[in-house]
Amino acid sequence: MIKITYPPSILQYIPFFFVIWSDDLLTVSEIAVVKKIIEDDQHLSEKDRETLNNWLNTAKPPKSEEIKSWQRTISNSGIKLVEGDNHPLTSFSKKLISQNGSAHLFNEDLSAIEINLGIQPNHYHHLFEVEVIQEKSSNYYNPKEIDQLFKGDFGHEIVEFSETLRNPIFTWEIIKNKDIFREKVLSQVQCLAEEGYGAFAYPEAYGGTNNMMLYANIFENLMYVDGSLTVKFGVQFGLFGGSIEKLGTKKHHDRYLMDIGKANLLGCFAMTETGHGSNVRGVKTTATYNLEEDNITIHTPGKNDNKEYIGNALHGTMATVFAQLIVGGKNHGVHAIVVPIRDEEHGLMPGVRIEDNGYKLGLNGVDNGKIWFDQVKVPRENLLNKYGDIKQDGTYYSEIKNPNKRFFTMLGTLVGGRICVAKGALSGAKMALAIAVKYALHRRQFNDNLKVQEDLIMDYPSHQLRLTPAIAKSYVYQVTLDSLMKIYSDESITDKRKIETQVAGLKAIITWFANETIQECREACGGKGYLLENRIADLKADVDIFTTFEGDNTVLLQLAAKGIMSDFNSELNSSGFAGVLKLLGTQISDKLVTINPMYANKVDKEHLYNPKFHKHAFDYRTRRLTYSVAMRIRDYIKKGVPSYQAFLKVQTHLLALGKAYSSELAYNTFIKFTETIDNKKNKELFLKLGCLFALTEIREDASWFLEQGYLGGTKSKAIRQRVERLSTEFRPHIEVLVDGFGIPDNCLTAPISR
Repeated sequence: MIKITYPPSILQYIPFFFVIWSDDLLTVSEIAVVKKIIEDDQHLSEKDRETLNNWLNTAKPPKSEEIKSWQRTISNSGIKLVEGDNHPLTSFSKKLISQNGSAHLFNEDLSAIEINLGIQPNHYHHLFEVEVIQEKSSNYYNPKEIDQLFKGDFGHEIVEFSETLRNPIFTWEIIKNKDIFREKVLSQVQCLAEEGYGAFAYPEAYGGTNNMMLYANIFENLMYVDGSLTVKFGVQFGLFGGSIEKLGTKKHHDRYLMDIGKANLLGCFAMTETGHGSNVRGVKTTATYNLEEDNITIHTPGKNDNKEYIGNALHGTMATVFAQLIVGGKNHGVHAIVVPIRDEEHGLMPGVRIEDNGYKLGLNGVDNGKIWFDQVKVPRENLLNKYGDIKQDGTYYSEIKNPNKRFFTMLGTLVGGRICVAKGALSGAKMALAIAVKYALHRRQFNDNLKVQEDLIMDYPSHQLRLTPAIAKSYVYQVTLDSLMKIYSDESITDKRKIETQVAGLKAIITWFANETIQECREACGGKGYLLENRIADLKADVDIFTTFEGDNTVLLQLAAKGIMSDFNSELNSSGFAGVLKLLGTQISDKLVTINPMYANKVDKEHLYNPKFHKHAFDYRTRRLTYSVAMRIRDYIKKGVPSYQAFLKVQTHLLALGKAYSSELAYNTFIKFTETIDNKKNKELFLKLGCLFALTEIREDASWFLEQGYLGGTKSKAIRQRVERLSTEFRPHIEVLVDGFGIPDNCLTAPISR
């Protein structure tokens, strides 16, 4: 073995070249960065420059013996690698040449290589046979600043709410008996009502603040306490109270809202039926108006027409019942009616039958039940009549003449609940990620035989890859849901159809994401993640149902896709033949771009990290899926296939469109938000998180992009590598990122997170 001695001017470059050739992501743009540093180094001789530039020749890379000599030079130096240094590799190089008294030759610009190539300590410290002084997390970013970006204008109120959650009544504990569990959750809901939180979304006249956005923030924070509390809170004040506020008029508000907000009147939201699930328009429960008695008869006509899975059914005394309203023998479609289900002694009202749903996979602190109505009579005034009323003369009246429009307008007012469901699921994912990350920052496993201490599992690239993209997605989804809630809460926007399409798709992809993430976190914590005391198993059980309540995700994605198709159809109809030609022209233009090998295989960092590329990829996918599904439906209808059957034949295509549209919406919303961040450092962080989100999404749907010719194999591989690399680059900041979720310390009770 020949020992090679390097002059100090070259020696300082050795650690960088060793890392560079241990990394298969060296691109043309990155080579240019290094060459510029070499060119500007005044201490290098021409021979030194030639040597270093030869080492950058990807066509003729350094021989293995050369690379091994670099490794020996590093390992035999006796210098410690300090992860906590601002630029660890640069600092290491400076110490390396300082040993020879040559510190004056050091090139301070070497740090630019570390910055521009995104080199992080855990990229390379396993390559060096030197002692590594590790740090679990960097303090470069401030988690309180990140948290404040999410809280926005509600920082003070949410901090106050977090203080309320310090009350011992909100301490999380394992309760296996559902009856005891339900009583605790009920007492928690009552406590929150006493503090004024139940009425937050109601008008000020009824004890509220008329602030749906703040209510949604309270709702998502409750998930850090317990899933059952979150859901029961949402049923009582959001669904039951919200239905009366949104679908009723002043007489209903005056009579009920104050008591609902104080939890003096407990109620439920009786929409779902055993045999009809998400098909709200097809519910079979009837509400028949009786002219002679001036009342309404609520009735369950068939075996599977009962209301099912109704939260608060065991504790509640009243229900908002969704039923087919029949007036003068004519069915006017689904309307909501307030129906008492229990008397003052909490006994069942005549004609009402209720059964406990029993134990469930999770959320056993929520009293779900089945409800049957047998000719139950209520006053005509109990009809929630904002969108449809029965006049004193017994005739039906609505300002919205079209029954379809009336139905969707009514449901559109309840979209806020769907946003809250997505927010709650996302909070479950964030809680699991915080626990898994904090555990990974002190749990050690394996090492090589030259190290005394085992490695932190958070330092393994595979562990970073399983958690970091999920953190990036959590940031993107949080911003998106907050933005949608702001739009939904804007009373100047009366047509909620667009927001309904958006929320339907996002609720689906976010609740699926939450379940996948919680499962990944459970596995990432091994057996510890399986223990109930560590909360992840409980979150897994509780969040599972979020994929199907407030709308089954598969159904919601189809709803979103149909909304997109309606907009597409309107665009064509409004612009006529010229619009069709314009659309076809766009498709041809896309095709020309994507078959260009230079674009399909462009892999430099500047391109892959550029939001313009991400936006183009998402937009291309959504438009192409929209166009192709429209053409398929058109072709089926041309052949005489009924439109309903045509839609069934392209169902999987519609699901792909719904997902694509929702992902694009989330990314664009997030990028728009980052433009409002004043702090340059935080803005760059959020842009980088957006980049990881985008590349992860493209990577996960790589098969589609490859099929379309949008990506070549080389670019697809580069995207995968960039996802891995970005995940590693976030390693020093990963605890700060989960702390940025703003989970109160007193709620992060999992022993493994301490």
